[in-house]
Order: sequence, then structure tokens, then C-alpha cells
Amino acid sequence: MMLQYLIALIPALAWGSTGLFSTKLGGSAGQQTLGMTVGAMAFGLLTFIGFVVPNQINAGMNIWIVGLLSGLLWAVGQAGQFTAIKAMGVSNAIPWSTAGQIVGNAALAATVLGEWSTAKMWIFGTIAIFLVVVGAMLTAKRDKAADEDDMAGKTEATRGLIAILISTAGYAGYFIIPNLMRKVGYISSTIANRNHGVDYMTATIFPQSIGMVIGAFLIVIFFMREASVMFQAPTWRNMLTGAAWGVGNLAMFISAATIGQAVAVTMSQMGIIVGTFGGIFILHERKTSTQMKFIVIGSIMIVAGGILISNLPK
Repeated sequence: MMLQYLIALIPALAWGSTGLFSTKLGGSAGQQTLGMTVGAMAFGLLTFIGFVVPNQINAGMNIWIVGLLSGLLWAVGQAGQFTAIKAMGVSNAIPWSTAGQIVGNAALAATVLGEWSTAKMWIFGTIAIFLVVVGAMLTAKRDKAADEDDMAGKTEATRGLIAILISTAGYAGYFIIPNLMRKVGYISSTIANRNHGVDYMTATIFPQSIGMVIGAFLIVIFFMREASVMFQAPTWRNMLTGAAWGVGNLAMFISAATIGQAVAVTMSQMGIIVGTFGGIFILHERKTSTQMKFIVIGSIMIVAGGILISNLPK
């Protein structure tokens, strides 16, 4: 069980670093999205060749449809997050994105997937989500004294929050689709439960990455209007971001299969700490002393909520 929880923490480190990687590597939101998806597809291909094929894991048409759909929704989520990072900075955008993902995914897992089956689980799960969400809001809290005359900053914050709402919807679909298709019977229990569900979730990764690339191309061309710059150097540099994300994605789906989606998703969001403090100390995003106090308190609440939701009483 300890190993399962350690695996569940890998996405926190990998995903918490993506905003740092992409910012350091440069490029527009569209270039970062496209480059990241290409890198993730390369990792997905390696997973398919190195694990799925040798172990004769079922990768039929229904698996591909699930993966492609999940990947398309992920592209919406990631493009929205990169847009928010451009508007708000890593240390502000990541906490808001995290809060949205935790609320959306835990709620869907608890209700649609039925992972919270007792009153105690609902009570303590709700408390845990509350702690994480409030903690995320504190880490992103703006200093009123410093911002009262900053109209441009307020406008960018509003644009960033709209992008976060779109991102949250995309991420929620990306997370729940594989488990939802298993629950409704589109994926048979024989396929879904093989090797405790790990084989099924792993088999979706390569088709999912193809869906991510398709989604990224559509978003970059038709919504971000960046077709003329999408094959420039920053796109290729951001393949490194995609490789890091791919490691976290593999660990995420293994965790969702072994310890449940609500727990796995919430633990993965501990990456908020990596993203927030990385934005401050590595990218040198400015924070006042008041904001730093809120960030420390918020981070403690997030960790407490993560611990609680990973140990819900039956």
C-alpha cells in the first residue's frame, strides 16, 4: 500500500514542474501546448512498445476510442492552463487550476463513479476537499494594498480565471472518461480489471496522447490562431515538458486503478506546492510578505487535505 501512495505522488512532482519547465523553455501558450503534446506522444509510444505490446495487453478499438476522447479533453484543459499561466503567472494560476481540478474530479469520482460509499467517507472527503480548496485560494491570494491601482493586473487575472474555468472542464473530462467507460460497461470488466486495472489504464496512454496532439493542433490553429508559429523552436523545446508530464500521467492512471480516482487525483494535486514555490524561487515571481504568509498557511492546508483524503475511513 505504501508503494501505491508513493506512485500517486509522482504526478505531483512531474505535473507541478510543467509550468516551470514551459516558462523556462519559453514560447506562446499555443507553442507550449503543442510541444508538450508531441513530447507526451513520444512517451506514450515508448509505453506502448515497451509495456503494452510485450505484455499482450488488450488495445482494441474501444480502448483507442476511450484514449482519444480523453486526450482531446486534456488538450482543452492544458491549453486553458497555459493561457492562465501567461495571464497570471505560475504561482497564481496553478493554485486556482488545482482547486478547480480537485473539486471537479473528486465530486465526479464520488458521485458518478460511486467511490465514496459511506457517510464517513462523504464527511471526511468533503472536509479534505475544503482544506485543499481553501489552501489553494490562500496560496493565490492577491495583496490588496499592492494591487489596488493595478488595473492591468486585475484584467489579466480575470482573463486567467476564465481560462481556468475552461481548463477545469477539460481536465475533468480527461480524468473521468477512462473510469466512466469502465463503469458503464463500454469497457468489459475482464479487460478493465486485468492486473488490478493497471493494464487497461496503461493501454489508453498511447491513444490518449494521439488525441492530445489532435486536440492541440485544432486549438492552436482555430482558437489560438497561432498556425504560423506552431512549428518554431519553442514548440520543439517544450517536448521536454511533455516527457515530464508523460511520466506523471502514467503514474496517475496506475494510481487511479489501484487506489481510486478521488484519492489519486487529489494526491496528484500536491504539485501545487512544487508549482507555487517553484514560481517564486525559480522563476522569481514577486510576492509580498503578506502573500508569503498566506502561501505557507495554504500549503499546510493542502498537505493536510491530501493526507486526509488518502486515508478516508470506510
